Amino acid sequence: MSASLKIGYFAGIKVQIHWTFWLLFLFVGAMVYAADGTLSDLWWHFAFVIALFFCVILHEFGHSLTARKFGIETRSITLLPIGGVASLKSIPDNPIEEFYIALAGPLVNVVIAALLYFFVPVGDFLSTDPDMIEEQLSTIDASNFLFYLLFINVALVVFNMLPAFPMDGGRVFRALLSMRLGRVEATRIAAATGKFLALLFFLFGLFYSIILAVIAVFIYFGAHSENITVQQLGLLEGHNVRDAMITEFSILDPDARLQSAIDKILASTEQDFIVAADNDIKGILYMEDLAGALRKDDGEMRVSDVMDTNIRSLQPDEPLTNGYKKLQRGSKNFFPIIENGKIVGVLDMNNINEFLTFQAARDY
Repeated sequence: MSASLKIGYFAGIKVQIHWTFWLLFLFVGAMVYAADGTLSDLWWHFAFVIALFFCVILHEFGHSLTARKFGIETRSITLLPIGGVASLKSIPDNPIEEFYIALAGPLVNVVIAALLYFFVPVGDFLSTDPDMIEEQLSTIDASNFLFYLLFINVALVVFNMLPAFPMDGGRVFRALLSMRLGRVEATRIAAATGKFLALLFFLFGLFYSIILAVIAVFIYFGAHSENITVQQLGLLEGHNVRDAMITEFSILDPDARLQSAIDKILASTEQDFIVAADNDIKGILYMEDLAGALRKDDGEMRVSDVMDTNIRSLQPDEPLTNGYKKLQRGSKNFFPIIENGKIVGVLDMNNINEFLTFQAARDY
């Protein structure tokens, strides 16, 4: 069962809502209840959340459509309680492209805020009388709905442009650093800056805003994860798939019984297998699929009954960085290596990690 509910496709991009997003409505409802708000107050706050996240979707489309201009497609846009995430199929290596893609999202919010400015009597909400301001902004209603929406879009721009990698401002910061220092060093500096700011956000959030504290956790681990990924890609640069591929591997016959695959797994370190007949690949048998099939195996099931026929392969002279990125894209990360129509090796994430271990030992 998917953790996200698909809303639909817009401009060819899937938009979905993560199940945790609905917790935001519970949180908002609890806040209104704690403030002794009315049912009308509750509906206005819910309407504001919907309007806010419509702006967030537009923000993410800013990233996605700009990325498309550079030939990078987007798998999906997902709404979370803390914002939206545009899952690009790849991160641009060109810092200029990353700069424009990162900047496009906040620019959408600038445009939204500018349009709202023409409809909102901002001066009426900037009174020097604190009592009047409190009365006007004590809750969200028809009189101040657009003002709050204007304010939150401005706040999104300011917050997103902080150099807290991997937020938009952090990506802009990384792109600018990359133009002089290279991607690996730029990412290290941007990630360290992002983690430092995340710690400040977390400490501030503990006292003033639990949502900010949650966002800080996402920023910290996001920066850490991206830094590790880029450092690893740096270690793989200059190598091809041939340098890391496994050349001793088993091939299963499609008509073999499942027990033969189990015997090979127990007798070796192999977990996934190429299924082929006469060097013609028919599919891949993954250990997780094999384990799932054993519940209904009557002793007669064949490898061909369980194998995955969605075959993804690599070529030995392909850059190893490409193989690494492809392995990371799916949960089933095992690739046959094909050269001149023949199976010459396999590559999986365990093998990549072993290669990285030795490369790191050489470099450091």
